[in-house]
Amino acid sequence: MSLAADLLAALGARGWSLAVAESLTGGLVSAALVDVPGASSVLRGAVVAYATDLKGTLLDVDRGLLDARGAVDPEVAAAMAAGVRARLGADVGLATTGVAGPDPQDGKPPGTVHVAVSTPDGSTVRSLLLTGDRALVRARSTDAVLALAVEILGRPG
Repeated sequence: MSLAADLLAALGARGWSLAVAESLTGGLVSAALVDVPGASSVLRGAVVAYATDLKGTLLDVDRGLLDARGAVDPEVAAAMAAGVRARLGADVGLATTGVAGPDPQDGKPPGTVHVAVSTPDGSTVRSLLLTGDRALVRARSTDAVLALAVEILGRPG
């Protein structure tokens, strides 16, 4: 099974729903999920909030946090996951934020990535420094957030 299939099965076994907030992955996480047959029974939706201001307006990330830290920050990732979970009425929220490259952003080098999972039990963030070109950083970020969610929720079966 793929990470996406494992996650959807784990959520389905709990009767939980999922929402996704993406920045640097630009829809890759939600695309991986909808590639799995039956995803609609778990996935409520996704928000691609690429621009920093949209993280505040669409996902309720605190404007002061965004002004102080920029969009590439572990606390921002956690707030995005919690925000999409609340906005889309899901049990679990996933989020990705970071720098795909090739140029730095907010003083952070390419490959700086923060992924987050928000559940009824709280939020978990994993910070990474990934190598590779833009496409590889985005693909590895997608895998990282799915893997973190599977780790938290457990593999089905």
